[in-house]
Amino acid sequence: MAFIPEIANERISPSLAGAIVFRWKTALFQMKRATTDLFNSRIKKHRKQSKLRTAPIIAASKTKLWTEVAPAERYLVAGKIHNLRLAVAKLEGLEIPAGNTFSFWKQVGRTSRVKGFAVGRELREGCIIPNIGGGLCQISNALFDAALQAEFEIVERHAHSQVIPGSVAEKGRDATVFWNYVDLRFSSVGAFRIEASLDGENLTLQFRAERNAVKRLQPIARKVIHAGSPNSCASCDQGDCHRVVNRSANADFGRSAFLVDEFTPEFDRYISEIRTTNDVIMMPLDGRRFRKANYAWTARGFGSVKHSVFVTAVRSYRSRRLSAQGAARQLNLLKMYEQLAASYARRLGPEILHLVVQQNLLPFLWKSGHLGGRTFDVLMTAMPMTNLQESLDHASSLHPESPTLSDFRADPDLVAVEMEALRHARKIVTPHTAIARLFPKRAGILDWKQPQIAQRKAASNAKMRVVFPASTVGRKGCYELRDAMRGIDAKLILLGPIIEKADFWGGFAVEQGGNDWLQTADIVVLPAFVEHRPRRLLLAASCGIPVIASEACGVSNVAGIRTIEAGDSASLRSSILIAFPSAIR
Repeated sequence: MAFIPEIANERISPSLAGAIVFRWKTALFQMKRATTDLFNSRIKKHRKQSKLRTAPIIAASKTKLWTEVAPAERYLVAGKIHNLRLAVAKLEGLEIPAGNTFSFWKQVGRTSRVKGFAVGRELREGCIIPNIGGGLCQISNALFDAALQAEFEIVERHAHSQVIPGSVAEKGRDATVFWNYVDLRFSSVGAFRIEASLDGENLTLQFRAERNAVKRLQPIARKVIHAGSPNSCASCDQGDCHRVVNRSANADFGRSAFLVDEFTPEFDRYISEIRTTNDVIMMPLDGRRFRKANYAWTARGFGSVKHSVFVTAVRSYRSRRLSAQGAARQLNLLKMYEQLAASYARRLGPEILHLVVQQNLLPFLWKSGHLGGRTFDVLMTAMPMTNLQESLDHASSLHPESPTLSDFRADPDLVAVEMEALRHARKIVTPHTAIARLFPKRAGILDWKQPQIAQRKAASNAKMRVVFPASTVGRKGCYELRDAMRGIDAKLILLGPIIEKADFWGGFAVEQGGNDWLQTADIVVLPAFVEHRPRRLLLAASCGIPVIASEACGVSNVAGIRTIEAGDSASLRSSILIAFPSAIR
């Protein structure tokens, strides 16, 4: 590959007249390219598929997102990263058939504000200028680098007109693009797959295919117009240039966004303590205004508050039409989480550099690439799906007769996406002690918010009343409680429907609890395999009622609650008899 250095040391200040001429020239070139592509059958838009998903990786390129720049330029770099997120979403999973040509602009499309692209940094005429869609050269460079590694045929490639010290241009691995006439195009004799992703620090791009391509490269002559480091419009002091940026226009740069769903008092208190007046909160709707306790987040003190009322209304309508349990309900919840996450993501501008995300939205935001180039913390009240399903599988192996322990498992791809996102999270925030133990180095443990209730007098029941504060389903430990209660003279008070089977409790004395269960309970027992909202346990403990719960309930640090291992009927029985030794028949 030949390079022809022609270096101009004198830098001429860009003029408005020159910019107008440049725009007219590019318009003519763009019209010409659009016309010729109409008659080029090899240039077409390719589809996302999964045929080559397991093919070997034949090329990979990884580059830093946040390069060392002056503080005044960081908003341009953030804009670049925002544009890369949109481009990655269009390229991830593309599969190009054998003999077909990949065209950068055919796949990415024209960049505009309407399509969500932001002002990023673009190198032009020896200067780093702000421009809509700026910064996409980073991904075109990565594509060209990977194409060279894979020995693909380079159909079209244009070198940058300036070699910046330390850049990939010094190695001849750069490929500039400009809609639509300065394109990057390459092809392979075999089919190949493009995979692209962003994490907090890097852009990663790789190709999957069988190695059967033949290298056929055309020499590219580089015409270097400017030498040395470029000026930047973000920090330039040349006041008579039409491109100089008004620095006060980026006052909101560096904001944090809090993306929440169902109200949790522990998280509401945490958010109120760490938010600033420049931050934004996104919530389903104004729960306090509409008297919806499940969305009653504190919005006071934020710079901006955004709602997703339509998505929330649709979710409410669908939920009312489904049963309280089961696979259909779980699938609907996942679908609505995805739609809420997408609604929030559309309003995340490049000025948002840090996110605090509620767990149910996390995998969808990660999969769509909106967490790339940002730091993020996760608000967790549930076990990660992989651990949750392991617990359910374990419970199902103990009780294979249960119709509820194996009725739903999440899509393996979604489970893997959540785990990948959690690996990249800066911090895990939770009041749930079992969840916190999974992240010993990154967990921020919150105190459970316990109700302020006066201690009640001990119940005076003729027969011990054992409250099971859940529905009769396998994951709540109903089998373990049934085994532990054999031979114990007590009455079971159920705070939910019997879902396992109608005669599940057999000859036990059972009754459905009412609103007075706190006043009449002798002990509250929940040996659950899965419990993410232990509110009734906290309520009972606040009243001074003895509580026995599994460690999976996440309340190991709450006074008045004795914990056991899930699935251990013998320990559960022993704990009950320690509290009430006279209950044995």
